[in-house]
Amino acid sequence: MHLELATQDGHRKDVGKDTRSPLEIRGLTVSYGEKPALFSVDATFEPGAMTAIIGPNGAGKSTLLKAALGIVKPVSGRIRSYGKSLSAQRHRIAYVPQRASVDWDFPTRVLDVVLMGLYRQLGLLGRVRPKHLEIAMSCLARVGMEGFADRQIGQLSGGQQQRVFLARALAQGADLYLLDEPFAGVDAATEKAIIAVLKALKEQGKTVIAVHHDLATVPDYFDRVFIINTSRVAEGPVAEAFVPEYLQEAYGGRLATAQMGAAG
Repeated sequence: MHLELATQDGHRKDVGKDTRSPLEIRGLTVSYGEKPALFSVDATFEPGAMTAIIGPNGAGKSTLLKAALGIVKPVSGRIRSYGKSLSAQRHRIAYVPQRASVDWDFPTRVLDVVLMGLYRQLGLLGRVRPKHLEIAMSCLARVGMEGFADRQIGQLSGGQQQRVFLARALAQGADLYLLDEPFAGVDAATEKAIIAVLKALKEQGKTVIAVHHDLATVPDYFDRVFIINTSRVAEGPVAEAFVPEYLQEAYGGRLATAQMGAAG
């Protein structure tokens, strides 16, 4: 069982460990037009692990996350989170979308973006109290962005924007973190900062699932992989699933060899 106590900062403190899968998918099919983007996908993500979702362009990686979150409506399939329906567990899930999918011209401050992660605590009236500001600033500090709190989000670099969205996810105090290409288009310093935060979440017993494109960094960054090309190719620990056989099946022959990096 999974028990929770409220801490002084409003986040949850785990008492005991929830061993149920944070995200379990069965028979998931999603179609854009006549061709399926996902076809009968099964997946069981392990709690307390960092899992990379990898596959070629157009393989359905981002669609898998969006369908799991209810952003995209599937044709068929069942999705459970910690043994319950997605709607019953939304408070335990944080999502960091692709940076390219966000309207960065929207006039809002960095601090306000992070405070959006506290919407459940703020309530309908959205009254921001000192404790909420303290949490938001703490989350910005964790991603090295505390000095940018009053900056307009559109004035930041791509890497800085990605850090702010990660801070917003941290503010939710979630148990499951879903990230769509968190390292895409960011500088080396930001990538290092993001992976440090994600590994720290794992050390706290949180679950991290990320769509990832750089195969060379998979063994250093992740414990497990889920390989997909419209349908599931393989899933499991990096040592067992991130191997040439499955990569070639997903990516195809020479392309896999060129992209495998450390897996070769």
